[in-house]
Amino acid sequence: MRRLLTGNEAVARGVWEAGAGYAAAYPGTPSTEILENIAMYDKKDITAEWAPNEKVAVESSLGASMAGIRSFVSMKCVGVNASADPWMCMSYSGCNAGMVIAVADEPGQQSSGQTAQDNRTFFKFAKYPFFEPSDSQEAKDMVKEAFRISEASDTAVAVRLTTRVCHSKTIVELEDRQEYEPRNYERNPAKYVPVPGHSPALLEKVMSKADRLREYSENTPFNREEIYDTKIGIICSGVSYCYAKEVFGENASYLKIGFLNPIPMNKIRAFAQKVDKLYIIEETDPIIEDEVRLAGIPCHGKDVLPKTGELLPDVLREKILGVEIPKVDVDRGKILPRPPMLCSGCPHRGFFYELGKLKNVMVSSDIGCYTLAWGEPFHTGDAGICMGSSLSVGHGFKKGMDKKNGNTKVVSVLGDSTFLHTGVQSLMTAVYNNSDTVNVILDNRITAMTGQQENPSSGLTAQGDAAVETDIPALCRALGVKHIVTVNPNDLPAVRTALKEALAREGEGPSVIITRWPCVLKKLSQADKEEFPSLYADKYDIDKDKCIGCKQCLKVGCPAITFNSETKTAEINDDCKGCTVCCQVCPKQAMYIKEARA
Repeated sequence: MRRLLTGNEAVARGVWEAGAGYAAAYPGTPSTEILENIAMYDKKDITAEWAPNEKVAVESSLGASMAGIRSFVSMKCVGVNASADPWMCMSYSGCNAGMVIAVADEPGQQSSGQTAQDNRTFFKFAKYPFFEPSDSQEAKDMVKEAFRISEASDTAVAVRLTTRVCHSKTIVELEDRQEYEPRNYERNPAKYVPVPGHSPALLEKVMSKADRLREYSENTPFNREEIYDTKIGIICSGVSYCYAKEVFGENASYLKIGFLNPIPMNKIRAFAQKVDKLYIIEETDPIIEDEVRLAGIPCHGKDVLPKTGELLPDVLREKILGVEIPKVDVDRGKILPRPPMLCSGCPHRGFFYELGKLKNVMVSSDIGCYTLAWGEPFHTGDAGICMGSSLSVGHGFKKGMDKKNGNTKVVSVLGDSTFLHTGVQSLMTAVYNNSDTVNVILDNRITAMTGQQENPSSGLTAQGDAAVETDIPALCRALGVKHIVTVNPNDLPAVRTALKEALAREGEGPSVIITRWPCVLKKLSQADKEEFPSLYADKYDIDKDKCIGCKQCLKVGCPAITFNSETKTAEINDDCKGCTVCCQVCPKQAMYIKEARA
């Protein structure tokens, strides 16, 4: 049977077909849909779990592998940073049943704005064999092969995806699930406890694995030649192969490398001798190119191709063939800027509206929907480094300010899922070191920016089972926070009071404000409906006779509110969700209920 699948769907299918019994992940674009699709398979076949962070996901998967069950992990590119510790140790220890880790990189930084890191560099540094598919069929096939290689070589195996492979669709040949006989667990501290007495022997095993895999790399069909015109030879990996084929077709020959560590150097040497001019096309680091140059093989790569960004067909045409693609002449002056903004009815809007009015406050933000508040109209975000960093960056900033007798106050902001990801330890250090910071947890009841995934505080698992809900206020109290208040972020006076009181507690240690209101896009559970009975109850409009055109309502940054330049009045469109924030800022009370919702 054949189906049209995205790369993410194909990876999930490969995990299931390989007989894996356990999968874990933390959501992050462009990898999120992998676990979401795995979770759709029968729970009797595979357990799929959202972990609080990528480190926990990797460690849990290793535990399942040790027990004898094939296991899988997926994450976005920066998830590797959060989970690097177990990656490095597992390189020495290896695993038991097959273990595969899929990492989705973003050469074009479409959503992972923090970095455009090429994790092939990390895989090589950490001594992991890894595959790089160019389409959905290869994504499925390579995942299945990765499980086999994992068990044959006693090592976890990585699969590097990129955005275009994750989200593009190609035809995939589906197969039945392989019934996997779980392996026995045998207690072996010398393998899994990397103390100095064990580690040297483990490192020797790592090196010997690489030697054995070198022969595999030279002979696997995932590393293959396609000989056409030999004037130009192209060595490529991943989606770059598709781009190159689109540009050159049969006017060039190809060595497609799908298994990259160890590199198939003998095959590369043989290919290089068959072509007149050799190009290395890969996104984004020169992983293959550096190896080829070190081997003394003349080639072109980053000397002619961009060192950053995607190597799309138009880029290859321009940089290699010298063909400049005609560009449409556009009058940029006629294009209105549309900055990213919070959704209509977003529960973060009221909080950031009030926070943005404060003076002499450094706002340490984090990774999530609320990152958007750094721009118009709120201007509330002076830092946003990585997951969970807001509380610790804010803590360090305040300590630095105190050291030089500065008077700038600190408000650190992050979401509920981000708090549970890596923010707990950051709050712990603020408490432990008596930091005078205001720490705000925006609890919108879900992991919102990546597409409404469950988390430990949402009350449901990845496969829809009821779960113990992490009590965030109780967790903060357990860490030692003495001043905790929970507010409805749509209630502007309540938000204003909470911020004012928290900032006034100079010298009393860290305080926590929790804004608790569901994401406007969240599918409401029965518990949500009971806790928030007035949730987005009405739809509003503006009485044009009362509106004086002061534009105060525009300062809440709601996409549902526009300004009519002819009538000089504000207008509310059908996107209104009835959060009432605009009603509270209007000096003339011009908003009225247009439609009461049942």
